[in-house]
Amino acid sequence: MSHPSFSNTSHRPWPLPTGPWRWAQTWSHLLFAHWRVPADKLRPLIPDGLTLQEFDGSAWIGVVPFLLNVRPRYVPPLPRVLRFPEINVRTYVEADGKPGIWFFSLDARNPLAVWAARRFFHLPYHKARMRVDLAGEEVRYATRRTNGAHSPEFICSYYSTSDDFEATPGSLDHWLTERYCLYAQDPTGDLYRAEIHHPPWPLQRAEAEIEANTMVARLGIPLPETPPLLHFARKLEVRVWPLERLGI
Repeated sequence: MSHPSFSNTSHRPWPLPTGPWRWAQTWSHLLFAHWRVPADKLRPLIPDGLTLQEFDGSAWIGVVPFLLNVRPRYVPPLPRVLRFPEINVRTYVEADGKPGIWFFSLDARNPLAVWAARRFFHLPYHKARMRVDLAGEEVRYATRRTNGAHSPEFICSYYSTSDDFEATPGSLDHWLTERYCLYAQDPTGDLYRAEIHHPPWPLQRAEAEIEANTMVARLGIPLPETPPLLHFARKLEVRVWPLERLGI
C-alpha cells in the first residue's frame, strides 16, 4: 500500500481493509449536486437490512457527474480505453455501524464498464450517450440514457468558485462526501458492501446551470424547487476492494 493515497488514514472512520484492493480509480471534474428530500418518501426505496441516514431531519439525494479513470490492480493506465464520463444518483445508508452510499442508478458511456459493474458489483449501471467538454474552468456535461423515449438525462454547466477546503467533521459538507464504502444488492436480494479508500475530499464551492435533470424522475420523488447544495472536486484518487456479502 505504498501509493500516496495511503499516506494518511487518520481521517477514516474505521481501519483500512486487511485484504488487497482490486481497482484503482481517479475521479475528476466532479460535481456534487444534493437535494434535501423527505425521509419517509425515500425510505421505501431502500432494501431491508440497510438504514436510511438523515441529516438535520431529512434524507438527501445526490446527482454526481464526473470523469472516471479505472483500472484493475497491476494493470497499467489505459486512458483511451478506461477513461469515460459517469453520473450517479445516490443517497446515504448504514449497516453494521458503517455509513455508506446506496446507488439508485449509475450511467456510463463505456459498455464494458457497464457490463463489468453489473456483473461483479451488482450495481444498477446503464449505458448512456455522454459528452463532456472542458472549457477553461467550466465543465459542460450532457448525458442521456440509451433505452428509448423519455430516458433520464442531465445537461449542466458547472465550475468551482473557491479554493480547496476539507469539510469539517460533523458538518453537512462532510456527511455528504466523506464515505468509505458502498452497498449493493444482487438479484436474489443478498446485500453486499465494498470498502473504498481515498484522501479527504479536496472540495470547492461551486456554481451550476442545470438545463435538464430527469435523473431522479423514475424514483417518483420530485426534487424541491430550492437550488441544490453544490460542491466541486477537481481530482481524487480512490482504491476499491471487492464486494463482501453481509450477513443480514
